[in-house]
Amino acid sequence: MTEPQIRFDDGAAYERIMGVWSQLAGEQFLDWLAPAADQRWVDVGCGNGAFTELIVRRCAPAGVDGVDPSEGQLAFARTRPVSRIARFKQGDAMALPYDDKSFDVAVMALVIFFVPDPAKGVTEMARVVRAGGSVAAYAWDMFGGGFPWDPVQSELRALGEKIVYPPSADASRINTMHQLWTSAGIADVETREITVQRTFQDFDEFASIGLNTPSIGPIVRAMPLGEVDKLKKRLRDRLAVDANGRITYSARANAVKGRVEK
Repeated sequence: MTEPQIRFDDGAAYERIMGVWSQLAGEQFLDWLAPAADQRWVDVGCGNGAFTELIVRRCAPAGVDGVDPSEGQLAFARTRPVSRIARFKQGDAMALPYDDKSFDVAVMALVIFFVPDPAKGVTEMARVVRAGGSVAAYAWDMFGGGFPWDPVQSELRALGEKIVYPPSADASRINTMHQLWTSAGIADVETREITVQRTFQDFDEFASIGLNTPSIGPIVRAMPLGEVDKLKKRLRDRLAVDANGRITYSARANAVKGRVEK
């Protein structure tokens, strides 16, 4: 039987499921990257433009290009105010539609584990960046419990369900990231962990999002109602609730950056 694939083609749905998490991690990532102003950026796997918007708001870029394979995601990105500054186009991370040395900074935000050949994706980012420019990425630590919806995945595994991971999930490991960057000939490679927290108003808000992600939703919808109730009970027992019924917990991403030498 063919394994189900994780796809994000609905920009509005992505915003609800991952947009908040993405920008929380993106803020810390950009603090660490500490880019100069007036740089030319390419946001590889820009999706619905959540991180692209952060670049424009935080980094005073000279220009930003966002590239993604999903026209559905790009359609949402083009509705953002940032589209007055950023240019969005359809393209493949493993064959970027740009000339050599077109940018000062190339970034991948929560994307590298979706690239079928991560090494090729990193090589392509380095190709389109000028000498002295930066190549950087961050990704949820999929196998280290860092994925924002790991509490749901963990309880699903405990109930005997099989979890679907992105096709290149191993690329989210911090040591793998370091190796990918150094193997691409990128210099001065550094890595770090990024930890963020998000608060949900109550369990219902958490469940309405966390049980309907592209990787988790199909599993939950195929479960008997009794098993879904059991899953919800396990999650209620697992997640700490404050005096106002709010749920706050952490997610963790691994990040990498380096400088192009050529």
